[in-house]
Amino acid sequence: MNDYSNIRVLVVDDEPGIRDSLSAFLDDYGFDAMGCGSTEEARDLMIENTFDVCVVDLRLPGLSGEDLILLASKRFPSQRYIIHTGSISYNLPQELRAIGMRPEHVFHKPVRVLSMLVKRIKELAENPAAQLPLPKLQQAE
Repeated sequence: MNDYSNIRVLVVDDEPGIRDSLSAFLDDYGFDAMGCGSTEEARDLMIENTFDVCVVDLRLPGLSGEDLILLASKRFPSQRYIIHTGSISYNLPQELRAIGMRPEHVFHKPVRVLSMLVKRIKELAENPAAQLPLPKLQQAE
């Protein structure tokens, strides 16, 4: 049994089956995982708790998952994010790239290789610089 209990993960998905099964998988894998079904719930949990990584669905009631990530990244700068989406044509927008997200932080439902999700969560939690914005190139004068 792996012990990643020092890594706190929040799963934000409005589909109870997906949210509960992913949270249970991460919990069984040894992470300290919690789930919620809306951006409002996620915001409240982020205020009350500290999370290392948030696994966020894009299509949520209220604010979108992208909006949640953008707002939360300002308020909780040490939190890192993984997108969990059912959209196979999703492309990471520039706003999320600007806060350090990369294509390898996007997982499509259903996640077929859960070990890759675990690997990304561990990388982001153990090396927060893995999702810091890339430095902007300075223009020559």
